[in-house]
Amino acid sequence: MAAPETVHTGPGLPGAVQPSLLQGFPSNVRSTGPPLAGHLPVARVHVETPLPHLDRPFDYSVPVDLDEAAQAGVRVKVRFNGQELTGFIMERTAESDAGHTLVPLQKVISPVAVLTPAVRDLVSAVAARYAGTVSDVLRVAVPPRMARLEKDFLADAATEAGAPPSGPETAGTDPHAASGDSAAGPGSIGDGWAGYRNGPAFVRHLQDGGSPRAVFSPLQGYGQAAWPRLIAEAVAAVRASGRGAVVVVPDYRDLNQLEKALLEVLPAADIARLTADDGPTPRYRNFLRLLAGSARVAIGTRSAAFAPVQDLGLVACWDDGNDLHIEQRAPYAHAREVLLLRADQAGTACLMAGHARSTELQRLVEAGWAMPVEAERAFVRRTVPRVLNTADSFEQERDPLALVARLPGAAWRAAKEGLERGPVLVQVARAGYAPSLVCETCREPSRCQSCQGPLALAGASGSSAIPQCRWCSTPAPDWQCVHCSGRKLRKGATGVLRTAEELGRAFPGKAVITSSGGHVKAEVGGAHALVVATIGAEPVADGGYAAALLLDGDSLLRRENLRAGEDTVRRWFNAAALVRPASDGGLVVITATESVAVGALLRWDPAGYARRELELRMQLQLPPAVRIASVTGPRSAVVHFTAAVEAELATSGLALRTAGPAPVVLAGPAAATHGDDVRTLLFFPYGQAGAVTRVLRSTKAAAAAKRTEEPVQVRLDGVDVL
Repeated sequence: MAAPETVHTGPGLPGAVQPSLLQGFPSNVRSTGPPLAGHLPVARVHVETPLPHLDRPFDYSVPVDLDEAAQAGVRVKVRFNGQELTGFIMERTAESDAGHTLVPLQKVISPVAVLTPAVRDLVSAVAARYAGTVSDVLRVAVPPRMARLEKDFLADAATEAGAPPSGPETAGTDPHAASGDSAAGPGSIGDGWAGYRNGPAFVRHLQDGGSPRAVFSPLQGYGQAAWPRLIAEAVAAVRASGRGAVVVVPDYRDLNQLEKALLEVLPAADIARLTADDGPTPRYRNFLRLLAGSARVAIGTRSAAFAPVQDLGLVACWDDGNDLHIEQRAPYAHAREVLLLRADQAGTACLMAGHARSTELQRLVEAGWAMPVEAERAFVRRTVPRVLNTADSFEQERDPLALVARLPGAAWRAAKEGLERGPVLVQVARAGYAPSLVCETCREPSRCQSCQGPLALAGASGSSAIPQCRWCSTPAPDWQCVHCSGRKLRKGATGVLRTAEELGRAFPGKAVITSSGGHVKAEVGGAHALVVATIGAEPVADGGYAAALLLDGDSLLRRENLRAGEDTVRRWFNAAALVRPASDGGLVVITATESVAVGALLRWDPAGYARRELELRMQLQLPPAVRIASVTGPRSAVVHFTAAVEAELATSGLALRTAGPAPVVLAGPAAATHGDDVRTLLFFPYGQAGAVTRVLRSTKAAAAAKRTEEPVQVRLDGVDVL
């Protein structure tokens, strides 16, 4: 579709191109203004706009003076509806089917083609999968432009173009490919995978230029056998075949560990970090290095899944169950799904790794799409720590109060003995001091009388501290329970700071280190200290922890979320993997009542837990056995949108399973502006996903063009809606 210089509007379609403008014209190129390029005079531009009904390429004519610079993938400025907007040239064509005079391109912002054909196709696939717009995905895939870096990039490219050609002995070789002179050496690539079933075969296949797909469950999170080293060996294997790799991790701590491991097997010039934490300049510099092919291994957080790596041979993701892999802006794509789409499109190898296994990965294994790479049981017994549950019958006979005590006797003894051998990890569920308060009489959660938010104590101020709302900060000096009329409060949960304070008194003379909130530590030394960390903030200890105490297990399992058990098991395994083997005295103590989740950790069987969890989801037809879409917004808008989607699908003989509309429970300031919103859930099988997402996109575009209803949020596969 072309973008005319003056866009006609009509009732309900402000700023949209009228269909009448596009009908009844011959398929040729007509343009006003300067003479056109002689070859491929039409540029199809995707304009950067958040409007769903404009989420498509528009045809523009290419003036002859912009012919050389206006190549596919470059950033341009165009006139659209009387405004000057930016966009990307998706392709150049010889003709346009717009049927009217085309508007010429205004300007080529930069001649650097930052959007490669492979990434362009990936962006379109991600937008289609998540019923989003290409513009939203492009915002994530291509980092913001840094003009000075592009100037240096073009100068370097011109210098290389003028250099003499390589000799026959070096032509066609990759100077960064792993070789016998690399740090790893030809015989050491993949040695760490020897204890894993299918592991050596997977690495050999990579090294031979193949494209295997695996779900990997490494055992250790520290030392030479840790997951960063094993992933680095897989990357070195694919580099030995002359291909590139993309590895995505949840946060900067994992990224630093992975980079350190990669530097032991690959030259530094071959590695490029892509993360917003490094700042816009380093990120864009590394992006250009990948674009030029001077670096062939991209590592980073979720946006690195779109890295323009040349000759891509491997995509990998670590800890896919971590919600940091989910993009926080529309269309809320998950890095795991982006990498899976990329592996399928490019025919690359795929490695999904984690100490625990998500139900999504278990589905891939059971479908035969990926092979499991798991440790042999004898190797498991030699490598992992001993796990003890304070709620089993033996421990209850020794300590009758183990079920009600926050630190049972077995946990206290494990900490005391562990401190004699090295650091001890204490995992708690919450940050802060005393994050929540409950009624002392009936144990019901205390609520603010103004906004119904939870009450909490702001700090360790003693018994005289006045509770206040965590949402609106309103003090509650005269609080009264609405259930039993009680007026006394007690701490319903203990945060990391209070836990550290209590352990400091219990173990005088021992250092206490905290890692939580805005003060997360990546590493701690091997000193004999207590390390108190919130879930997901556990630092790595030199030589591993002597013991680990996993507290607040029941509160984690009782969360009202479909994935509460799966997520808790993942967090437990991530912490337990930081502990030394049982042969070295390593001990993990878990304080939770007997459950399937606890049994998985006791047996060290993450695959078995994922298998059982997926079986239950399949019986109930819940994600990931099926896909899910949530439609959120004002009630009338949600009802009309859902009805339009169902009516359109009915014409194709398809039907959806729906739930809702139901009120959305919002916390904090959002409750004031969106407190009346409702949500409807749409469940559909994978076989119908393509048709359903197309209808969702078209219905959203039609609603945006008409402007007759308030907008709704459409979100696919959200992990927090059930």
